[in-house]
Amino acid sequence: MKFMVLMYADPAATASMTPAQRADVFARHEALHADLAATGEMLNGAGLAFPADTMTLRWQQDAAPAVVEGPIAAAASAATESVTAYYVLECENAERAHEIAARVLDFHVVAVEVRPIHDWFGMGDAAPEAQG
Repeated sequence: MKFMVLMYADPAATASMTPAQRADVFARHEALHADLAATGEMLNGAGLAFPADTMTLRWQQDAAPAVVEGPIAAAASAATESVTAYYVLECENAERAHEIAARVLDFHVVAVEVRPIHDWFGMGDAAPEAQG
């Protein structure tokens, strides 16, 4: 099964990390990357730019997409956390994905969302839209 692991952090907390805190975070992620490379469970992953560098495009019927500065969550919530990084994992089950995700929680990654990926590309007639 494939899973998207979305890491949420407060950009202000991330920007104010000390060099020692930043080094600790990088060391822990490097150790996790090495572990996942050994098991073959990590398919992809990356850090993301700050929300201030984000633009959201929103569909509008009979009009060009609306472009808004900032992440989509900023308009929908007063929460200060935003997606800061992601991993794409291929694991045996959801429990294993949760186990991996728990390793990134700390003072700066305050929430982690684990979401199954519907990998329908290349499935032809098995894709849900083809079952209509």
